[in-house]
Amino acid sequence: MGGVEQGMAALSALLGKGGALILSGAGISTESGIPDYRGPSGTQRNAQPMTFQTFTRDPIARRRYWARSYLGWRTIAKAAPNAGHHAVGRLQRLGLLTGVITQNVDGLHQAGGADGVVELHGALDRVICLDCGALSPRAELDDRLATANAGYAAEAGGVNPDGDVDLTDEQAAGFVVVDCTACGGLLKPDVVFFGESVPAPRVQQCFDLVERSAALVVLGSSLTVMSGRRFVVRAAKLGMPIAIVNQGPTRGDALATLLLDAPLGAALSAVAWALR
Repeated sequence: MGGVEQGMAALSALLGKGGALILSGAGISTESGIPDYRGPSGTQRNAQPMTFQTFTRDPIARRRYWARSYLGWRTIAKAAPNAGHHAVGRLQRLGLLTGVITQNVDGLHQAGGADGVVELHGALDRVICLDCGALSPRAELDDRLATANAGYAAEAGGVNPDGDVDLTDEQAAGFVVVDCTACGGLLKPDVVFFGESVPAPRVQQCFDLVERSAALVVLGSSLTVMSGRRFVVRAAKLGMPIAIVNQGPTRGDALATLLLDAPLGAALSAVAWALR
């Protein structure tokens, strides 16, 4: 067998034992039309993510973000789970997984049949008020923004990894931002922005899942940021097998016992539907 075939056979054997924890990143959603921050070469894409500090302190930047996010939400909302998401759902239904942790904010694991997914960085389909803490559906906010911006028109390019699009300052200048209906406070997608910390209880929940698992399988993550890589480090310290399925190198490769460089949809489908 060739390298990919051997890798898939090894992945199948590992998952078939049960007790595996999935840690997924943006690479599992690229086949659904949502780009990742790094291509297969590992090179950083040009997308400049919004930071929490800029969002909260700069009204002009916040307006620009919401204009970009308002247009980008169209792509995120209509995105459908791909073969990789469905494969993870099947593995869970087969009783082979202890859990699923995702760094993604697109909700596609749940749409693909996975249950109890830990959304490490939150989810774009929820909105939180930074003043009173109220949570509300993104669809509700989208309706309010559509009403407030009935005459707004801007040509947007492709969607960025965090669900917004590229707009010039001139294109965003006429956009109207709406505030919390309960208290008039600042609204923000219920996602962890750059410069913002993942809630400690959520991090502990993930570490607990690692402790209860027999293996860790990383799907489509370059493991560039410590937010996700820390769970790989913990798994390595516990001496458990670590499989990384990704197109291109990752910062966790040195800790992995199995590396598989292959398109995720096809590889995961082949493995998931061959088991049991």
